[in-house]
Amino acid sequence: MAEIDKETLRQHALAEGFSQVGFARPELPEAMERLQQFVDLERHGQMAWMADRMAWRGDPSALWPEAKSVIMLAEAYTPDDDPMAAIARTDTGAISVYARNRDYHDIVKKRLKRVGRWLIDQAGPDTQIKVFVDTAPVMEKPLGAKAGLGWQGKHTNLVGRDLGSWFFLGAIFTTHNFDPDPAEHDHCGSCTACLSACPTDAFPAPYQIDARRCISYLTIEHHGPVDAELRPLLGNRIYGCDDCLAACPWNKFAVDAADIRYHARADLVSPPLSELVALDDAAFRLRFSGSPIKRIGRNRFVRNVLYAIGNSHQPELRESILPLLSDPDGTVADAAAWALAQF
Repeated sequence: MAEIDKETLRQHALAEGFSQVGFARPELPEAMERLQQFVDLERHGQMAWMADRMAWRGDPSALWPEAKSVIMLAEAYTPDDDPMAAIARTDTGAISVYARNRDYHDIVKKRLKRVGRWLIDQAGPDTQIKVFVDTAPVMEKPLGAKAGLGWQGKHTNLVGRDLGSWFFLGAIFTTHNFDPDPAEHDHCGSCTACLSACPTDAFPAPYQIDARRCISYLTIEHHGPVDAELRPLLGNRIYGCDDCLAACPWNKFAVDAADIRYHARADLVSPPLSELVALDDAAFRLRFSGSPIKRIGRNRFVRNVLYAIGNSHQPELRESILPLLSDPDGTVADAAAWALAQF
């Protein structure tokens, strides 16, 4: 097995389109306690996969015992507009920045595989790799902090001094042994901008989140009706939420998104609610082909749109609700009845 210089690999990964690269050991002894507390308090809501295989999630070495190193890679998707501007346009839907074009899972995974193949070519066929992009029991954020890409801010997301908040994480586990990079330190200081920005008070304390109150969770992961007390707080956010990320002052250092596939599609920047609420299953699949939005399905998406219409205070949207009062999906019909009641 040939030795590979870390800097050579780093430069190759940057040339492939990644924004930053760091190296860590597959060990997270301090993260397991936080994960256990999160699950014990049932803050994971309906995300049963957070509790399943917790031993793997809290201990990367248990996921793949042969791995000696984890290469963590960041890929910027920084918006070229103000994502908070969409919140003020109440007759339109606000879609999280990361979901306004192609599905990042596909883009990042292909790039990771190219870097991984290069590593095998350089180090020899005895070197093995596994690549992960948010689809396996891997705690990417603690590993990213351990690899020096940033630190987990008070909103629990990773923040980088040279990246800001707008970046995806990918991981390459490998049997090749790399010296780890120094972990990044917390630079939040006394700032609480992200905590104050949350519309639903989803942070019980700094560095803690209750997913059951998080708009990203409620609009994407949560099945069935959203609690009535939370519906007015969703505003017009129909897929995800960027409020805590957008509030972070470290975003002044955010690098531009290098891949044009992260640039927002025109039809996904503040799309009219009147169009979205009328989507049947076929039209929904067609409109969101290649988008991460497609995975939540038409029913959950239209549920979100109906909540947004109820919060819109736009009388002209009232008529668009009526056909959905008898929708075959009970959650959609419930959302339609609630929206109509707001008028």
